[in-house]
Amino acid sequence: MYTVKTITQAIEQMAPLAWQESYDNSGLQVGDPHMDVKGVLLCLDITEAIIEEAIAKNCNLVIAHHPLLFSGLKSITGSTYVERIVMKALQHNIALYAAHTNLDNWKQGVNAKIAEKLGLQQTQILAPISQALNLLYCYAPAAMVPKIEAHLFEAGAGQVGNYFNCSFQVEGLGAFQGNEDSSPLIGAAGGPREQVAETRIEVLVPNHALIKVLAALRTAHEYEEIAYGIVPLKNKNQDLGAGMIGNLAEAMPAEAFLKHLKAALPTSCIKYTELLDRPIQRVAVCGGSGSFLLKDAIQAKADVFITSDFKYHQFFDADKQVVIADIGHYESEQFTVEIFYSILNEKFPNFAILYSERNTNPVNYFI
Repeated sequence: MYTVKTITQAIEQMAPLAWQESYDNSGLQVGDPHMDVKGVLLCLDITEAIIEEAIAKNCNLVIAHHPLLFSGLKSITGSTYVERIVMKALQHNIALYAAHTNLDNWKQGVNAKIAEKLGLQQTQILAPISQALNLLYCYAPAAMVPKIEAHLFEAGAGQVGNYFNCSFQVEGLGAFQGNEDSSPLIGAAGGPREQVAETRIEVLVPNHALIKVLAALRTAHEYEEIAYGIVPLKNKNQDLGAGMIGNLAEAMPAEAFLKHLKAALPTSCIKYTELLDRPIQRVAVCGGSGSFLLKDAIQAKADVFITSDFKYHQFFDADKQVVIADIGHYESEQFTVEIFYSILNEKFPNFAILYSERNTNPVNYFI
C-alpha cells in the first residue's frame, strides 16, 4: 500500500513545489500525507461532482491541476462550493492535491503536452526563468572526487539541459594549518602548515535542490571543515519557465492551421486576431492564462500564439505581428491529466490510477 506522500512525491520529483509561482498554492491541500491510498482520481478541477466520482470509484486521493484553495478559509460552514468540497472530502477521508504552476513551468509539463498534440518540433521554453541556478564549488583530494561527485549528482546537481552528471574540475594546491582542537584528515592537530594536491569541483545546482546537495556534500566529504562556495547565477534556466515555442514540420496556411488546432486541442470555438498574409510554422503556446507572454511570443518570431483568457483590448496588442488564438482555459489544459498518469503509472504500474469522466469546464458555448 502506498501513502499520499509517496504518490505525490513522485510528481514533485518531476515538478518540485519550489517551481510554483508566488501566488499559487500547489501541494497537498486536504488530508493526511501518511494515509494509505486505495485509488487515485485525476482531474483538471476539483468540484463537488469530482468528489462524488471519487467516492463512487473508491478513490481516496484526488490529484488536480488547479488548486481548490488559493487562500485560507475563515470558516467552513458549507456556504460556498469550496467549503462544501472540503467538508465532503474530510467526511469521506479523501485527500486533495494540486500541481499547478510548478507543472506549467516544467519543460516536460503542460506546454510540452500542448506542443506534442500540435506536432511541434525543436521545442524550447518561451520565457525561461533566470536566477534559478547556482554554481557550487568545493575542494578535495583527487581520490575523494568520484565519491563526492556521485553524491552531488544523486542529490540533483550537475544537470544541464539533456545532459546529466556534468561537472568541471581543475587541479591546484591547497594549504592549511590546524590548531590544537582540530582533527585534520591530513597532518596533525597543532602541526605545521600542510600543502595538499586538491581538485576544485564545480557543478550547477538549481535553487530547489541546494539544501539537499549541500547535505550530500557534507556526507561525502571527509574533511572536518569543508571549503566550498555558492555563486548565484543570472543565467536563464532553459529547462524551466513559462510557455513553449516550436515549429511545425511544414508550414500551413493560416485557416488550415486553425482547423488543425481545433481538431488537435478539441474546442468549440477559437477567438483569434486578424490572419496575416503568411503561413503558420513557428508556434508559441501557453496553457491557461498566457496573455503576459504575448511580447515574448512576438520577440521569438512566432506566427501564432495559442493560449487563453485574453481580454478584449489585449487582442489589439497583436498589432499584426502575430496571430493570437484564444482556445479557452479548460481546452488549453484538458490533457494535463495525461502528464499525471504518465508519471504515476511509471512509478506505480499496478496501482489504481483513474481518469475522471467529468467535464469540469465552467464555460459553455452556444453554437
